[in-house]
Amino acid sequence: METDRADLIIRNGTVVTASDTFRANVAIVGDKITAMGQEPDWDADQTLDATGLLILPGGIDPHVHLQYPQGPNRIVSSDDWFTGTLAAACGGTTTVIDFVEAGPDQTWMQAYAQRLAEAEAQSVIDLGFHMAFNRADTQSLAEVPSVIEAGMSSFKIYMAYQGIRLTDAEMLLALESLKEHGGLPIVHAENHDVIAHLVQQCLAAGRRQPRWHPSTHPAVAEAEATGRALTLAEVVGIPMHIVHVSAEEGLMVIDGFRQRGQVVTGEVCPQHLLLTDTLYEQAGFEPAQYVMAPPLRGEADTEALWRGLQHGQLNFVVTDHCPFTLAQKRGERRTPGGTVAATPETPWSDGVPPFNQIPGGAPGIETRLPLLYHFGVNQGRLSLNQFVSVTSTAAARLFGLYPSKGTIAPGSDADLVLFDPHQEVTISADTLHHNCDYTPFEGWQVTGWPRFVLSRGEIIVGDGQFVGSRGRGNYLSRAC
Repeated sequence: METDRADLIIRNGTVVTASDTFRANVAIVGDKITAMGQEPDWDADQTLDATGLLILPGGIDPHVHLQYPQGPNRIVSSDDWFTGTLAAACGGTTTVIDFVEAGPDQTWMQAYAQRLAEAEAQSVIDLGFHMAFNRADTQSLAEVPSVIEAGMSSFKIYMAYQGIRLTDAEMLLALESLKEHGGLPIVHAENHDVIAHLVQQCLAAGRRQPRWHPSTHPAVAEAEATGRALTLAEVVGIPMHIVHVSAEEGLMVIDGFRQRGQVVTGEVCPQHLLLTDTLYEQAGFEPAQYVMAPPLRGEADTEALWRGLQHGQLNFVVTDHCPFTLAQKRGERRTPGGTVAATPETPWSDGVPPFNQIPGGAPGIETRLPLLYHFGVNQGRLSLNQFVSVTSTAAARLFGLYPSKGTIAPGSDADLVLFDPHQEVTISADTLHHNCDYTPFEGWQVTGWPRFVLSRGEIIVGDGQFVGSRGRGNYLSRAC
């Protein structure tokens, strides 16, 4: 193998892709990998010694919510595009895909322009978008081709939550339009009416504490909605992706449709692999940290999800990173003078808001790769190659980023993680880089952490410290 003088050569590491593991040096010119091999006479302006380290494709997290205004009160998630992508980079993720969700007074393309401007000014890593198919009126249906042309070939459909969900009839219109124009539906599958009914039952009975949240999002309602979504996809004849699968029942539904010929993929989050609903048994405000949708499930579900990941029933791992500080979860807001005040809508006097008024979501953008490595590879649940697939390659393939992203090969973007499989870290909100004052994994000890992270050939994390710059991330136009 021959190469001209490289800008950067990574020497003596072990390259791991979704299919292969081998010792190699990696040569980079500009933002691309140009050569790989063992040649001792390569010359470069800069050299990184990766002795004892794994060289991995940069992580791809295709489900995050940065600077995201949630719910009727438009509470904005605590990580903006700078802090969120900085944390992602420190955790070994070099590409994120977020969402464009148009307000009632915006067209989809207007919302895209606004979101893109926010992201490009701040993001330290590359990014893409899914478009939220949050209405199926004539104007929005007519925008589908323009959205796809702008590089957003995947469309999020919510089956629950007033103001953003589609009814079954609207879903059919959406799916038919996506089939016609080549878009991919990605679906949040929960039964809206079941949730609303159970929430009202709980509140009427005085069950308002955060610990009651999971009782209003039962696994059977997730499974029912999953089956209904896939039935509609089968009727229309279109592939479908199911986001954040949380329970064995939903996984079984996906597997059943796949066995009868429906093209369906699914994703899972670390919190649903590693945490259980026993955390909701804590008193007072503590369970608010785990108010998310879908909620945490039982131990049998976590075991089933791991099996699904091992056997390819689930395709990759995402974070659904949607952080809110504890103050935000309590309903407190910072005033211009810096003091903290409760919003006028908060009727509680004990400092614990009703579960249905707590913003849903949790942080996780920085801990995905270390958690998956420790509890997947180190504990024998995943091979090294499977680890790379579920944290990078499979998502790159589904969402139209491969082979520029998601692999290590000549011609691919030089998005690389030099991962230390022996580094021991105790996870703590005090040392993570996200803009949130807690982590669901506080105090957890893991072995395996990124040491260097490269984005398009530029070292943006060196020896665990962020050394990149705000606004260097590129928008990725995708075609699924």
